[in-house]
Amino acid sequence: MPDYLPHTDDELAQMLGFLGLSSLDELFAVVPAALRLGRGLDLADGSPEPDVLVRMEALGEANRARADRLVCFAGGGAYDHEVPPVVRALAGRSEFVTSYTPYQPEVAQGILQAVFEFQTMVARLAGLPVANASLYDGANALVEAVNLGVAASGRQTVWLSAGVPPHWRAVLRTFAAGTGHVLVDVPLHEGLTGWPPAGSQGGLDGATPGVLVVGYPNYLGCLEDLAAARRVCDATGALLVVVADPVSAALLRSPGECGADVVVGEGQPLGTALSFGGPYLGLFAVAAAHVRRLPGRLVGETVDIEGTRAYVTTLRAREQDIRREKATSNVCTNQTLMAVYAAVQLGWLGTSGLREVALRCARGTRFCRESMLALSGVEPITGSTPTLREFAVRLPIPGRVAIERLADEGYLGGLALADLAGDEGDGSVDAHDAGHGLLVTVTERRTRAEVEGFVRTLDKVVR
Repeated sequence: MPDYLPHTDDELAQMLGFLGLSSLDELFAVVPAALRLGRGLDLADGSPEPDVLVRMEALGEANRARADRLVCFAGGGAYDHEVPPVVRALAGRSEFVTSYTPYQPEVAQGILQAVFEFQTMVARLAGLPVANASLYDGANALVEAVNLGVAASGRQTVWLSAGVPPHWRAVLRTFAAGTGHVLVDVPLHEGLTGWPPAGSQGGLDGATPGVLVVGYPNYLGCLEDLAAARRVCDATGALLVVVADPVSAALLRSPGECGADVVVGEGQPLGTALSFGGPYLGLFAVAAAHVRRLPGRLVGETVDIEGTRAYVTTLRAREQDIRREKATSNVCTNQTLMAVYAAVQLGWLGTSGLREVALRCARGTRFCRESMLALSGVEPITGSTPTLREFAVRLPIPGRVAIERLADEGYLGGLALADLAGDEGDGSVDAHDAGHGLLVTVTERRTRAEVEGFVRTLDKVVR
């Protein structure tokens, strides 16, 4: 099949007629005007394909916010980690990239074993006995976790920490509009979730929660106290859903050890490049009591009639996929290729390698944070709360302005909190901190010289 399929004028007219629209401009009217191409591409009619490609590449070069062009200190859910060549070399083998959905295990043992190994390593990171074969991304995994928790507890109320990434919360709200889940935001105090004391659960909305959701670390980089969340769950009978960072898991006590019932996360840091936002990888692990509610695929290990080790998809009734609103989950697939990438990355690093990556992130983050806070006018937003890999600071100028100026100097200088929490704040930060806040991330790829150069440049641009 060709990779270029033009639409004829007749096809366009048929589509617009079906939609009841008069023009393509009307079709794209929902896209904000600032994001639409107003003056065209400056291409002459009948331009040769090579000339068009040159023009497109030149336009692409005008996009400065690329991690491969600027020194990257941005994070917020997508991280500039090292991806060794071995990951692409192995995960890109034709046995993996051309594999079909493994409905017939007798011809899919290779891919099934690779996914089984992925599940094993994710379960170890989560500290729970069972992990699925992956979901579409971290936000999708959170939605599925809340659906599981509501079904298991029988209660629709969800207490949602403001430390969960804002775009994940937005996705959850979109889904909750259809499922009827009642989402109650729990604000942060100096970077940590302010759970009500056990026994006073009516203080938020008057309803007993069925699910608690908390980040570990949260999106501001702060290390939440999972024991406090677990105490609330024990007092209310709610399930604890933890949004965990797989890299930080190499240093922290696992969420499962801290009492999590479900652990979800974004697997992009495990072998997947930034790739302009996807495709990414949803991580999902559960306690044994909830394995029958597990969404998506699960690969199990067994033996065949000859006693040879074999792998199959298991604990999965395909009829579940057509039960619509009565189903525990409507997800019937997974991100196999990205899961293989993660399995190769984790296998290549091993326990000690992943710990070294996490340590380098933590040490670089501490050095960068202390250096930035030594600058005049730069203040911490989360007080003295411990952070890991990323942190938030208040600048003397708006965060968006600082990012533009840093880009002029060759740095992708972080994320403006106003773009994450909204200009008015969202319970994680207030309006002033949102406007002047900057979320900075340091991965193992950043050198001491890069951090020092970034801090010197920040000092210049905020003045």
